[in-house]
Amino acid sequence: MTLEVALTVSRGAFSLRAEFTAPAAGVTAIFGASGAGKTTLLRAVAGLEPATGRLSVAGSVWQDGVRSIPAHQRPLGYVFQEPSLFPHLNVADNLRYGERRTPRGEQRTDFAAVVALLGLEGLLERRPEALSGGERQRVAIGRALLRSPRLLLMDEPLAALDQPRKRELLNYLQAVQRQLRLPVLYVSHVVEEVAQLADQLVLLDAGATVAAGPVADMLTRLDLPLATDVDASAVISGVVQDYDSADQLNTISFGGGLLLLASPTALDAGPVKVRVLARDVSLTLLQQQATSILNIVPAVVSGLQATAAGQCTVQLDCGGARLLARVSQRSVRTLGLRPGSAVYAQIKAAALLTR
Repeated sequence: MTLEVALTVSRGAFSLRAEFTAPAAGVTAIFGASGAGKTTLLRAVAGLEPATGRLSVAGSVWQDGVRSIPAHQRPLGYVFQEPSLFPHLNVADNLRYGERRTPRGEQRTDFAAVVALLGLEGLLERRPEALSGGERQRVAIGRALLRSPRLLLMDEPLAALDQPRKRELLNYLQAVQRQLRLPVLYVSHVVEEVAQLADQLVLLDAGATVAAGPVADMLTRLDLPLATDVDASAVISGVVQDYDSADQLNTISFGGGLLLLASPTALDAGPVKVRVLARDVSLTLLQQQATSILNIVPAVVSGLQATAAGQCTVQLDCGGARLLARVSQRSVRTLGLRPGSAVYAQIKAAALLTR
């Protein structure tokens, strides 16, 4: 089942032409600079922005050239940057508002389950003014989920939060996705959020779809700006195998070998995704022995892209997994790097981020 979007919006001097297909499950990030059309796309999907074209969600056509389901009849939940809770209602009644907007026969989301999932048990009697920013946003997410949506729209829900609250809410969002498996369109302009949360990525620029695909591929494509950004990174899928409590290191296996991830606690056994920043990867032609770097994996250079200030982004194939390395152009010449070169990628354990 897929989410099919082919929508055009014309509004004054601005126009949006968004066209992509994504799985009708998991998180699809809508990424781009300010003014790229990200929020306009979400509003068009919600039916709040007049648009032409076609929109299909898991086989259900919401809009085509003949008809368009009105905004209030589209089975979706919408979470904005600001929670916009009703100030005169407590948390429980704000949540119930979402539930009451869904006919009883179409309700698929349980109130108690949502409360537990988002950690709201101790907040139900509070009014919004007594909540922190992160708590208010969790309530807004719960209200959207209790509409029993077929599609969840999220417009930069972390933008108004400080860093600790962002990390906290990201954990809740991941829990929501693991348990409910809803298709989510998630607007962001922060690469770290996208790398940690998304499965698919749609890149918008000046109102047009530049590219779309799995996030691991999109982040490492040398023809896209994400790979040459100062925070360029790769996302690797692996499996947690072991934990060394003495050294506080998790062992993660992936297509290219093993990675050691520093952590004060053991990760849950099973699949995991790891983010590796390009600037934390160095290259060597020979496998080093006496070194403090714990992660050294064999790789093959699959592409190079020169960037500003004498730097070069090197795309690497590590047993089918893609990595990026940011090195100097002098190092490229000294090592004789070219597509097909066999190298070793050295990755600092502390540079690995998991979700």
